[in-house]
Parts: sequence; structure tokens; C-alpha cells
Amino acid sequence: MKTRTFTKTKLATSLSLVLGLGSMMPAHAAEDAGDENIEVIQVTGIRGSLVKSMDVKRSSNGIVDAINAEDIGKFPDSNLAESLQRISGVSIDRQNGEGSKVTVRGFGPDRNLVMLNNRQMPTTTGSRSFDFANVASEAISAVEVEKTSQAKNSTGGIGATINVLTQRPLNNPGQKASFGVKAVDDTSTDQGSITPELSALYSNTFADDKFGISISASYQDRESGNQQAQVGTGWRSFPGSVDQDWSGSPGANPEWGGVPKDANQINRPGDSDVYSVPQTTIYRFEEQQRKRTNGQLVLQYEPIDSVRTTLDYTYMRNDVDTQSHDVSAWFNFVPTQESTWSDGPVSSPLVYSENYPGGGADLSMAAGDFGTRDEGGSLGFNVEWDASEKLSLELDYHNSYAERSPNSPNGSSSNLSTAAFIRTSAATDFTGEVPVLAVGNGNNVRPEDMRITGSVFGNAVNRSEIEQVQISGTYDFEDAGSIDFGIASTEVNNHSQSVNVQRNDWGGVGAAGDLDAAWFPAGTVQDKFDGSKGNFGSYEGSASTDPLNTIFLWDFEAVRARAAELYASSAVGDCGNGFCPSTDYASDTDRFTEETSKSAYLQYNYFGEIGDMPFDVHLGLRYEQTDVESTSAVSEFGSATWIAETEIAVNPTGERIFLTETGDYDYYLPNVNFNIEVVEDVYVRAAYSETIGRPDYTSIQGGTVVGTLANRGGGSGTKGNPGLLPLESTNYDISAEWYFDQGSYASVGYFRKDVTNFIDNGVVESNIYNIPDPSHSAYVNEAIAAGQTTAIAQRQWIYDNYGATDPNVTINPANGNIEITGNPGDDDLLFLINQPTNDSESSVIDGWEFAVQHFFGETGFGMQANYTLVNAGDSYDNANLNRPGDLPQNVEVGISDTANIVAMYENYGVTARVAWNWRDEFLNATGNGTGANPQYTEAYSQVDFSIGYDIPQVEGLTVFLEGLNITNETTRVHGRATEQVLNYTQTGARYGLGARYTF
Repeated sequence: MKTRTFTKTKLATSLSLVLGLGSMMPAHAAEDAGDENIEVIQVTGIRGSLVKSMDVKRSSNGIVDAINAEDIGKFPDSNLAESLQRISGVSIDRQNGEGSKVTVRGFGPDRNLVMLNNRQMPTTTGSRSFDFANVASEAISAVEVEKTSQAKNSTGGIGATINVLTQRPLNNPGQKASFGVKAVDDTSTDQGSITPELSALYSNTFADDKFGISISASYQDRESGNQQAQVGTGWRSFPGSVDQDWSGSPGANPEWGGVPKDANQINRPGDSDVYSVPQTTIYRFEEQQRKRTNGQLVLQYEPIDSVRTTLDYTYMRNDVDTQSHDVSAWFNFVPTQESTWSDGPVSSPLVYSENYPGGGADLSMAAGDFGTRDEGGSLGFNVEWDASEKLSLELDYHNSYAERSPNSPNGSSSNLSTAAFIRTSAATDFTGEVPVLAVGNGNNVRPEDMRITGSVFGNAVNRSEIEQVQISGTYDFEDAGSIDFGIASTEVNNHSQSVNVQRNDWGGVGAAGDLDAAWFPAGTVQDKFDGSKGNFGSYEGSASTDPLNTIFLWDFEAVRARAAELYASSAVGDCGNGFCPSTDYASDTDRFTEETSKSAYLQYNYFGEIGDMPFDVHLGLRYEQTDVESTSAVSEFGSATWIAETEIAVNPTGERIFLTETGDYDYYLPNVNFNIEVVEDVYVRAAYSETIGRPDYTSIQGGTVVGTLANRGGGSGTKGNPGLLPLESTNYDISAEWYFDQGSYASVGYFRKDVTNFIDNGVVESNIYNIPDPSHSAYVNEAIAAGQTTAIAQRQWIYDNYGATDPNVTINPANGNIEITGNPGDDDLLFLINQPTNDSESSVIDGWEFAVQHFFGETGFGMQANYTLVNAGDSYDNANLNRPGDLPQNVEVGISDTANIVAMYENYGVTARVAWNWRDEFLNATGNGTGANPQYTEAYSQVDFSIGYDIPQVEGLTVFLEGLNITNETTRVHGRATEQVLNYTQTGARYGLGARYTF
């Protein structure tokens, strides 16, 4: 094949580049180079990998970082994201302790384009972010992270374009094979099992290296778990002037959830402050089993030197089964609140407490048992043709799919709740890392107290298909530079369906004795968490301050099956009752979105010298035109029923609404990249570009979806917007790189991104279905006038006075609960509809990147270190409650500083590496709960290590030991203030012992 010729003579002859090529080229390559004085040094392993990565960086047209495999079948980490986080400016999101998605220069996963062999890949989550947990690393040869843009790059990567490259046999001729086995012990799970990982790769070339075949396969079985403390339904936020007026007197400023202005509040927030109250406190314990299967077949044929064809198929499957148990207490916002508050202006409860005179409130214990399957495949065909000495052409086609589907009899999600109606009070201390819940009478709960309450069994299918054709070429003008050109067509089809079988019997069904006490083994709570905990200090409220320490880890299948025998339900799944999922997707949400993009680009490349300084410049222009069409079918609702103190069921009519919406946009995107070697081994790079970041697929779906369970504060829903425009970013970069020794370099860079068209998830209050709200009705006003101040008392008063005459006021025979359906004339039930919109405001995001890599002579020791400083411009204003009249907040999420330090050793058959990765606190979302509250992920660091030894008696055999998160770090997410914990998650360390044989 034709190879590109550079005029950077110093770069081309650098020892560093020779070192890199030495590990990849056959021995006769040096002879063909025509210079017998060049010494070819074979460098492999850690050092070889880093040298190759450094040479990619050094010879690039822009600012690029890369990671290369240390040998065939040996990528530095078993998870690609774990490797990527060691690149400056790259940080990762973890799912259950494993790297999942990447953030680059502060831009989150949706703002980075991930490609597989230069091809855009489908996703199954509604976002554009690629989940690296689905891809095994054994078949990966390299990952390149392009931080500056070129015209030939596909659009979508404001932070970076990440290209994952798989093994190609003709790139590495001859017979090669690798086999690996590993036993993994994940300390986060209570199951205590050792799970296997297997991998194999075979590559060979035939017929004088004209035909090549590569086949790889891997299997990973992982058992993991986590322990979580949550305010899972979020916090409700209010101005300090808002209270909960229990008398209904004229002139009051009441809102459900507001805190009374009375003597029971210690340091109650002032009118000029803002404050938040928790809706729940939950302890959740989860076990997860994951089976990942990957495979790839590559066939290459080079009939003549100027033509190379490649046919490849990649398959990925990831089965995840999850079992969960939780115990929780809901706060009902009753008059008997006794709480202690932090100082303003953003105030939080240090201890939040409620009493329930007479008892009878619920202590909930829910469980889930469900599974999903992520499956995907990509069939690709590529032809490279050197049509002449000056012209080369390339055709690339691929058809790829990804699908997430249910993989359990209980659906893709399930939650079956039980409860004991014994609670006399509830209080939570928020002064520690872990919230501490105390429940009056909670530690006296018995198995025979438990009754079935509500449940949700959900099924969801998400399928994405991409068909893409790319034609590209290069024409070389010899001394006058070259031109890159190309056109592409990309069609993305997304189809999402979901259906829930939801029973709203939250007040309980059945009676004591329905469930076998043997199904409810008791476990403990507080000892499961290592983080600091509050102890209620000197709080002297009347609520119990005895921390809840009892949870029943009950048998989900036994209880579910018994409930299906005993209790009838209007919600029916495939099994004929309400305790299983449905596959009747036509009865619920069905959305189809097609995004068609056409593009063309032209880029001029020139290489020359200014005095003794080699330079290259690249001037490009890319045109993108995109059409979006979304058709949605969603349920229609006709009434609402007040079914429990705080719960309101929204009742579907059985009809569906169909709607088609469209959108379109087009852009001209210029770019300039300039690189110069100012003195030997010192490079300066400057770049300018305009890029776009497309909205996520969920945001451009049409239709409005509302939850089937509301509360006295209203319902909630989401609405897509196919007319959304992408983010627009004008990018400036400048960097300096010094390659000061063999395999060693230092670099510093500044970047700036001027971003407009932010997508703001605004909340709109809507009475979309004009449904009467039974909790804000004439009956309720009459009950208040009669002196009934609590929801329980109001509901009872309404039944006592209207149960005999109004058919909308009834007793549910299944559970004995009062049910009140709204009447015409009542206030409409309001929904807070979350809809994405573009905002005209702009923001500047800039930062600095520092990196160094060095090997200490022939000692075998080396190190890497980098630090990225990112400034997000305006920070989120926690005192802004995003209420009508408040200024919109255009703050990009995911912005944070990051740092990495890696120490390495490689000598005498021993390889060792220890890595420390750190990410500072960052805003991860702005739309949580009532009031569109912010979510902050707190600073997190992790220490990983690996050590290997080449067995001298068996050439090619290596044994290794690796550990991840060996210091058992935890993650914590909070709201407007540190005390407002949303999630505290504890996983644990993971260790692997294995062997790899390569020949």
C-alpha cells in the first residue's frame, strides 16, 4: 500500500520514531529503508506501547493522544475506559465500579464522538455516548484521541473524537496468536465467587502476505455488588418565605413540602434564604452478574500492491442481571416536623424529623430481580486503492446495530414493594457522608408485619441502526502539498418501546399471615457502610433517634408468586396478573426517530520549512446537513385518583396519541491546524476549528410521556424536541511539546471553546390532560374548613361525608384504602414537564493541559503524569430555584479538573505499573426532582496496579496480578449543599490473577 510521505526530516529520522517502528516492522524493513546506519531497536511491552503512542502524538496533524497495545492481545487494561483516563484531559464515568463512558476536557460522554475503525457506532441508551464496558480490549490495537478537529473527522466530538482501532492482519504480517485466562475476585459482592475471563486471538497472513485473517473472541463473567444510601426521589427546594400552612388561612403562602414557621424548627431558614427538604431516605443493596461476549473476524486481501480490501464483522453482547433490596421511609410533610437547619443562604436540614401520632405510617422494603441484554453487530467493507502515484481513494461501508432488550422473566426492570405499617416517626441525620435514618418502631419490625404494596414491572426495548457510506481520497501535488476530500452519508434509526405493568396499591393489600415468615430473613444496615455517619448529635426532637438497622432481604420470587396467587389487579402482564411484565408495547410508549446526515469535506495540506524549522499546515472546510423525523405514540390519560396520603394515580384511557415532528439544520465548519518544529525535538501547534455536538437521541424524540404516579405537589413528565439544534463550539488550541529523550516528552497546552446553543432542560408547568386533581378540590377545602389539617384526616372526612353519595369516593376492596377520583370543577392536576430547548446564551470553557512521560535510562523505571485544569466559566447558582421568572442557567455539566500519575517498571521479565487517577468535584446534572435541582459528584480518586512476570522456561508465557480500586474508594453525589446527599455508593476492590501465552 502507498504510504504517506512527510517532509519533516527531523521527525522522520528521530530515534523515537525508529524505536516505535522497531516493535511493529519486520526485520527487513530496515534494509528497505536504504540507510544501513539506522539501528533498529526492538522495544516491546510497556515501554514499546508508550513509545508508539508518543510517536502518534509527535507525528500528528493536530493535538492527539493515543494508547497502543503492548503486544498482540495485550492492551494495557482489560477495560478501555480505564486506559483512556490516563490521557491528559480524559476522565471517566463508572458503573458498578467499572469504567463506562468518557469525558474529555470537561465535555461529557454525549459531547465526544467514539468511532470503531473510523465508523460511527450505534448506542442503546438514548444518548450518543458509547459504553466502553461492552468492548473487550484484547482485540484492540490502539485508541486515538483527537482533541483538535480536521475536516475529515466526522462531526459530534466537541471534546474529542475517539477512534478505537482493532487488529488488522496485513498491518502485522505473519502468524501470531494470544491466549489469556484470568480469575477475578470482586470484593464488592456478598456472593464471594471467583469468576473467569477468557480471551483468544489468532492472526496470520498467506500467499506472500496478500491474504490475511484475524479472529478473536473473549468471554468475561463478573459478579459484583454495591451498597447505596440515597435520597432517591430527590429534594424539594423552596424560597425561605414558603411554608406549609396547616390552617389554610387567607394570606398564607403554603406549598406541599414547605417547612412551617414555628418553634419546632431550630435555625429555620429566613425569607431571603433558599432551603430544601428530603422526600425519602433509602438504603439499597445490589448484586449484579454480568456476562460479556465479544468476537471479531477480519479478512483482508491485497491482490496487487495498490489495492487492499478488508471485510470485517464485530459482535458484542453484554448480559446484566440485577437483584436489589432496599429499605426506606418517606417523609409525608405533616404538621409535626421538628428539624435543625444549617445557616443560609442555601440552607439544608442537619436533621430532618417527622412524628406520626398514632403510628401506622409505612416502613417500606422493596426488592427487584431483572435483567437486560445489550447486543450489537457491525458488518464493514473497506477498499483502499492507490489509483496513481498522486491519487489514493478509499471506500468504506458499514451496517451496524445495537439493541438493549429484556433478559429476565421479570422484565428489564422490576420493583415489588412490601411494607410494615408500624412507623411512628422518621428522622434522618445528614451531618455525615452517609445519611443515618432513624425510624420509630423500625427495629421492632417482624416478618409477619409485612404486606404487599405497589409494584412496577417494566419492559423496554431500544434498538439503534446505522448505515454509513464514506468515500474519501487524497491527491498529492508533490512540492505543492496535497488535498484530502470526501463525502459521506449516515442514516441513524432509533426505535424505543416501553410498557409498565404498575400496581398503585401503595397502601397495602392482603392481611397478616399471607406471606411466609421464612421468606423474610433479617439483615443489618448500618455496618454495611464505611463512610462517616451522623449520630443525631445533641438533637432533642421527639422522633426516634435510634438508627434503623433492620432490613428483610426477602425472597423476591417466592413473594412475587404468592402475591400473584392472592391478589387481583387491574394491571395485567403477560402472565395474566399484575406481578409480571408485559410485551404489549402497543399499549404504551413507542417512538421512532430517523436522523439522516450528508457531509462533504475538503482539506489542503502543505509541508515546508521556515529556515531550519519544518512545518505543516492544514486548511479544511466541512459541510454537514441533517434531517430529523420523529414519530411517537404515547398514552392518553383521562382521570386521577387519590389513592394514599401522598400518592395520586394517573389513569390512562387506553387510547394512544400519534404525532410526527421534524427538524433540520446545516453547517459549514472550517478548521486550521499549524505545526512547527521550532528547535530540534520541540514542536509548537496551533489550531482553530468550528465543531458541533448533536443533541442526544432521547432529546430529539417526539411526544410527551408522563408518570402514572403523581403526588400532592403534582405529576411529572418529559417531552422531546426533534427541532433541537446541536451545540456550536468555536475552538482555539495552542500547545508545545518537547521530546527530550528516548520515549520521553513533556507538553503543555491551552484550549478555549466558545460554546453556544446550549440545551437547557427547562421545566414547564402544564395541565396537559385537563384532569381534575382530587387532592386540590372543593372537598379538600371543606375538610380544611372543618379543622382537618392532615391529608389522612382530610381523606377520612371526605369519605365519611361523601362516600355514600359520590361514586368517585370509594373504598378499594383489595386493600381497604380510601380512593378519591377528581370531579369536574376541581383544580386541574398539574404536571411539571421537562423539555429540552436551545438557549441563545454562550459560554466560554477553557483550560490547561500538562503532561510528562519519562524513562530513567536503562533502569527499567518510568513514569507518566498529567494534570488538566478546566474553567467552566459561569458556575451554577445554587440559590436560583429555576422557578418562573428566575434567570435560566446555561452551565455545561461534567466540567472538572483531573490528574493522573503512573509509576512503571519493566526489566528482567518483570512488568509493574501503579496508577493514581483523580477527578475533582463536578456538576453532573441540573434537572433533578422538583425545582430542577443540581447534582454534584464529589471529588474521587482511585489507585490501580498490575504486575506481570515472563516465565523464562516457557517463551511467550506471562503470569500477572492486577488490582483496581485497591483502597476501596466510594462515590458521593449531593444537591445544592453538601448535606443534601442524593447518592452514596460503596463498591470495593477488584483483583485478577491470570496468565497469557503469546506466539
